[in-house]
Amino acid sequence: MRRVMPFACLLLAACGTAHSQPSPAVGTKVDRLFVDKSERLLVAYAANREIVRYTNIRFGDAPTGHKRFEGDERTPEGTYRINGRNPASAYHLSLRISYPNAADRAFAKAKGRSPGGDIFIHGQPNAWPGPPIARDWTDGCIALSNTEIQQLWDIVPDGIPITIRP
Repeated sequence: MRRVMPFACLLLAACGTAHSQPSPAVGTKVDRLFVDKSERLLVAYAANREIVRYTNIRFGDAPTGHKRFEGDERTPEGTYRINGRNPASAYHLSLRISYPNAADRAFAKAKGRSPGGDIFIHGQPNAWPGPPIARDWTDGCIALSNTEIQQLWDIVPDGIPITIRP
């Protein structure tokens, strides 16, 4: 099991004995992602083997609960897919999560609201001058350090499932 320290810990040595970790082998591709919101954890797996783990990830300004509507600043919960990527993201790099699914759209429609969309795993704002933002700050996305999203970008193919748990 390989553990990746949050970028701020590597930069500031603020999390105890911080040290750099080797990257996954060149050519490694994962087949699923798992996010635990309460543990602030994102794990990438290949053939049921943990490939990389990111701790202290950040979410929307209202991290508790499943995303229901546009503007609620919640991060979705459930199983989705990585269904695209943006190399020109305003947040370093970004991997699109397939929210909303049919159930999300139906729920929002029944309430006369939009479910929202554009949910990504991404890095820090391109203009951000310092270490990763140390609080929940997105509009419902999952934020990593730029180093972490670069690593994830390289090992995550489009189409794999991502399960996001409360």
